[in-house]
Amino acid sequence: MQRARPALKFIPVKFQPWVARVIVTALPIIRRYRLRPWLPAGIGRIEVENAEVLAELYHQFQAGKVRFLMAFRHPEVDDPLSMIQLVCRTLPKVARDRGIPLKPPVHSHFLYDRGMTIWAGKWLGWMFSRAGGSPIHRGKKLDWQGMRAARELLTDGQFPLAIAPEGATNGHSEIVSPLEPGGAQLAFWCVEDLQKANRSEEVFIVPIGIRYSYPEPPWQTLDELFAQLEADLGLPVESRATVEESQRPARFYDRLLRLGESLLERMEAFYSKVYGYKLPQDAASGLHERLQTLLNTALQVSEDYFGLKPEGTLIERCRRVENAGWHRIYREDIPDLEALAPVDRGLANWTAAEADLRMRHMRLVESFVAVTQSYVQEEPTVERLAETALILFDTVERLKGTKTPRRPRLGWRTSKMIIAEPISVSARWTMYQKSRSAARDAIATLTQDLETALKAIT
Repeated sequence: MQRARPALKFIPVKFQPWVARVIVTALPIIRRYRLRPWLPAGIGRIEVENAEVLAELYHQFQAGKVRFLMAFRHPEVDDPLSMIQLVCRTLPKVARDRGIPLKPPVHSHFLYDRGMTIWAGKWLGWMFSRAGGSPIHRGKKLDWQGMRAARELLTDGQFPLAIAPEGATNGHSEIVSPLEPGGAQLAFWCVEDLQKANRSEEVFIVPIGIRYSYPEPPWQTLDELFAQLEADLGLPVESRATVEESQRPARFYDRLLRLGESLLERMEAFYSKVYGYKLPQDAASGLHERLQTLLNTALQVSEDYFGLKPEGTLIERCRRVENAGWHRIYREDIPDLEALAPVDRGLANWTAAEADLRMRHMRLVESFVAVTQSYVQEEPTVERLAETALILFDTVERLKGTKTPRRPRLGWRTSKMIIAEPISVSARWTMYQKSRSAARDAIATLTQDLETALKAIT
């Protein structure tokens, strides 16, 4: 049962080169095993396109001519491994090959979700801070402490700053989620701070795409995953008889569709019986419409409990629910939990447990926020089938009671990274500084242009 805990503390950057060197040295092992030595099937290869563009920017950064933000796609939790490989290994090599002078260490500061230390432990915060990372707290209210730290890093940090503007993973290599405006705001603040300090550096945002593929299609392990899901949902397990390669995509798509419909029917019945919501349960409504209705209903259960209004996109609503839940679990309003009377401590724990339970509805929505039937239907590749099946796996495991699902490894993957042309933020400063409304428009335009650039390289 979840218990009340002290408020999450902000961990300032305390960069120590030896920590960064250890991480970079261990990267091939981490990439291969992801701390699971019995299952070596991680990222086998990382390919980078247009790395010389980033290498040249690093050279200009070290020469005091530019400051820049690296905005990378964030489809999966493995993305930071690709970024470390890009910055700390690929860039120095490309720079040497192209005759671009770079001074070691070639590294980057980065932002990470403060909530990561919740499930991973305090050691992660210690390591991240000494590797150059700064925490940010997602939620309804802007994390001013985190944003101020990020602003200082972008303006005065030893290295460029890397962020994931989508804010969270969506599980899809080929779908870019709506971007949060924080990255654009940071970039404009950087221009403002440089001008106040009479500094001449130009500010850029660099879009970086990340996409995963399987060099060898893992049909066998994917079949095993589908069989496990079918068994968990009480469905007949498909025969594992050999199927011609040309027929595999269609067969797996049919199985995926059956799994999705089965899970959808169960969740519709659950929210109808337990919470009294009326949800359509007939195929005539269409899977997409039924899924959106279900996600909206699940969020309403959380929002009703926390007293929140259902405003904004599904992602924005998820962040507000998460923030409300954290406030009831990580108690900023209680300086010393240990000093509470036993009954008061028990009530605080009760409150935390209730909040944790209600947040599970939000986690369901969070997993499916980018899922559409057309994504697989249009191109039933092994990658798209695998991505969607793994999202189903996460949900089924959580429904079974697994707090942190451990995804099965389907096979070796290749990470393809593409560096797009840098976007000059300094060139947009004139528009930004005209007025408050002009600043909002400039932030929105820059965010949209960044999203367009990421989509073009996805």
